[in-house]
Amino acid sequence: MLRVEDQRIIYEYDGESMWLEPWGENSLRVRAAKLRPIDESMAWALLPRKETQAKAEVGEWEGEPAAFMENGSICARVQKNGRITITDRDGKVLLQEFVRNRSVKGTNFSPMMLSGREFLPMRGPDRAITVRFESDPEEKLYGMGQYQQELLNLKGAVLELAHRNSQVSIPFVLSDKNYGFFWNNPAVGTASFGTNRTEWKAESAPQVDYWVTAGENPRQIMHQYAVATGMPSMMPDFAMGFWQCKMRYRTQEELLNVAREYKRRKLPISVIIIDFFHWPNQGVWDFDERYWPDPVAMVKELEEMGIKLFVSVWPTVDPKSPNYPEMLEKGYLIHTDRGNRTQLECGGYEVFYDATNPGAREFVWEKIKQNYYDRGIKYYWLDAAEPETIPYHFDNLRYHMGSALEVANIYPYYYEKTVYDGLIAQGETELINLERCAWAGSQSIATLVWSGDIVSSFHSMRRQIVAGLHMAVAGIPWWTTDIGGFDFGDPNDPAFRELLVRWFQYGVFCPVFRLHGARVNSGDALEGMGYGGAPSGADNEVWSYGEEAYEILSKYLFLRERIRPYIKEQMQKCHEEGIPPMRPLFTDYPGDKKAWEVKDQFLFGPDILVSPITHAGQTTREVVLPAGTRWTEVTTGITYDGGQTVTCEAPLSVIPLFVREGGSLEAGLLKIQ
Repeated sequence: MLRVEDQRIIYEYDGESMWLEPWGENSLRVRAAKLRPIDESMAWALLPRKETQAKAEVGEWEGEPAAFMENGSICARVQKNGRITITDRDGKVLLQEFVRNRSVKGTNFSPMMLSGREFLPMRGPDRAITVRFESDPEEKLYGMGQYQQELLNLKGAVLELAHRNSQVSIPFVLSDKNYGFFWNNPAVGTASFGTNRTEWKAESAPQVDYWVTAGENPRQIMHQYAVATGMPSMMPDFAMGFWQCKMRYRTQEELLNVAREYKRRKLPISVIIIDFFHWPNQGVWDFDERYWPDPVAMVKELEEMGIKLFVSVWPTVDPKSPNYPEMLEKGYLIHTDRGNRTQLECGGYEVFYDATNPGAREFVWEKIKQNYYDRGIKYYWLDAAEPETIPYHFDNLRYHMGSALEVANIYPYYYEKTVYDGLIAQGETELINLERCAWAGSQSIATLVWSGDIVSSFHSMRRQIVAGLHMAVAGIPWWTTDIGGFDFGDPNDPAFRELLVRWFQYGVFCPVFRLHGARVNSGDALEGMGYGGAPSGADNEVWSYGEEAYEILSKYLFLRERIRPYIKEQMQKCHEEGIPPMRPLFTDYPGDKKAWEVKDQFLFGPDILVSPITHAGQTTREVVLPAGTRWTEVTTGITYDGGQTVTCEAPLSVIPLFVREGGSLEAGLLKIQ
């Protein structure tokens, strides 16, 4: 049965129901279920439907009944056999379901018996779901969140739809064919962008749910996606400066001495962070008073220096925590379906609180409020947010909202909501929290993502550049890395010092500029210094890497300060339009074919072209200048026409930078003074 009701195409056949309807400007939403009604209450990430001028009608296609919909730049056709084809207004196919089936008439009649939508039964009410589309081998695809690889064009890639430490699954993909596709489903699964077909799979889900948008260019598509899932928050002014962090400051006095030293040296600093194991036990969410005796005085002194304090919060609860019995009794902890309850071993045998449970969120926020917020701390570092259950046995975990296979990817969104809602209730308006994961919509609740516990190497740095660009396309504009990488960097090693300088130069042009890492050769922790001697990395301040590095790093600190007015302009535009400040070249130059291929350069706003040095010993590099404008090299002051590749000198103190002619920045502003 195929019909149109209230701007909705409805297809029903053999127990399957499918709805196709307009969902925002130039956009469509598709939902389908088998042997159960479609659940309209499941929003996941999409905001409520807005009225449009869409047209829907029943007609004919190739001599058989079909239903048609037009919504601005996007059109759809549903054939008698249920096959969906999505086109632009000119009829160019953007997406078409992959059907090879002879049980019903229609295109691609075939004995292979493959359907565009597949619902495989499993225990419980859910099904394992697959949606298949035809594939254009020449298509280019971008987005999907953060994966530790150097692939910019994702065509041919197979991606796990699951969060892990350093992996963030945000299933929105942008095509060079001028459409965007969002898999509105937080289930664990797989996205396969094959050259023969595209497949989206959910291990367990109640229904198919995806959203497609079309536009004239990438900026329009990214804007429409932001409108559909929530416009990015406005970044507070202070967050645009320099963030100092290490693993870990062991005592209140140690942290204050670092802040005082920055001020003594007259270096810019906006944020300092207290990392993990400042607490007496996991699941206490409080300071260990032996090492942090007066948090109120600490916050006051930092505020007088113009420095904001962030404090690390983990979602883990140790059975020895005094909060564990009550949380267990009230069902506030993630369940395991079989075996031991332990979900992480990190100084104990921890479990995770269930952030999808509203009661658990209120319980944890009250502890945070009592022990941190009421002492003047308003900003939080939400670590292990995937959650980092080791091993990642998704089939063994169960949340308040459902099995992990069904809902695991939405966990970081509700983890952030724990503190976001609490802060809003206290009347706070300038919000930003650092979180090690995200889900679609996290951008609208002040979430800043960093790329996790990555290795300190040039190879790793190259991966982060690509990851940051994909995160931007996937709608997460507040993103950063641990400058220098997290693991294995030795401050005394000349090779690591080179890496640290090159990464620092790149970090200046990330949305957030944050130095962090677990540096080696520290003699480990001092015995008894907090939580039984938890490890503390070596010194990680800008003066920790020798005089040559310090001279360069300090100058780049001041460079970041000089361009903060420009950064604020970009953050305001991001908040209003959904366009990320750090973005791939094709975002602004879609007509330049090379702009779709460059993976080691990016735009920071419209006016700065950034080309990091990403190999050891490298002192020159080729820079692709996007066509359509002229570019001035910062170091030399030479202006070039776009649409060509130039070679730049890049000694250790220089990162190749170009300024767009006619933009709001002068090249001299970016010079190292």
